[in-house]
Amino acid sequence: MSRFATFAALHVRGTPVILFNAWDAGSAKVVAKAGATAIATGSWSVAAANGHDDGEALPIAVLLETARRIVASVDLPVSIDFEGGYAVSPGDLAANVARLKGTGAIGCNFEDQVVGGEGLHGIEAQGTRIAAMRNAVGTDFFINARTDIFLQAAPDAHDAAKVAEAVARGRAYAGVGASGFFVPGLVDLDLLGQVCREVPLPVNAMAFPGAPSADAFARAGVARISHGPGPYRIAMAALEDAARTAYAA
Repeated sequence: MSRFATFAALHVRGTPVILFNAWDAGSAKVVAKAGATAIATGSWSVAAANGHDDGEALPIAVLLETARRIVASVDLPVSIDFEGGYAVSPGDLAANVARLKGTGAIGCNFEDQVVGGEGLHGIEAQGTRIAAMRNAVGTDFFINARTDIFLQAAPDAHDAAKVAEAVARGRAYAGVGASGFFVPGLVDLDLLGQVCREVPLPVNAMAFPGAPSADAFARAGVARISHGPGPYRIAMAALEDAARTAYAA
């Protein structure tokens, strides 16, 4: 089985694949050693590790080199957080994702927020962008289509209307070739369960302090759990504590 097929097969509703996100080759090797079945990056962490802010401030050349190094360092499928694809036009997106696939990555996250702007790309526009990416990378590359609906609204505003909008986007993205649907920020298990039932794609939730447990996410029907910037923050906090201890000695 190819790495592409192996990664896709890990996405099982109710038995989610856990992605403890890495940010470079060294962290990927540690996560692999701990028992990971796949490696995924988080854009915030990769950017921070290279001295940049999130939001495509990290040069794409650095991101692609990071992807190559991670792929070379582990014998596992590697998915890369590609933010908004470093482009707006479908043609430029297609070229960029083809370069990403050329690093050996088997998939990517691709978000619908307007990077560097406000709001989200319209459903039709984002669908056209996903379709262009799919045409560029073939049928095997795992495009995890992320919607920022819930990140751009306070948790107490996560309601039936927001879920209806998310479901509409998830169905549209599935129709143009997305492989998965990522709803970071949504932690209401009833609402999340509705998304899992109504979107014909494996659904990805994000773990963070205060979020539901992996078991609770699984019972809601989630097929993938990402940890986002959490692992990087844990590592940097431990590093700072150790450094302070050393300097205080």
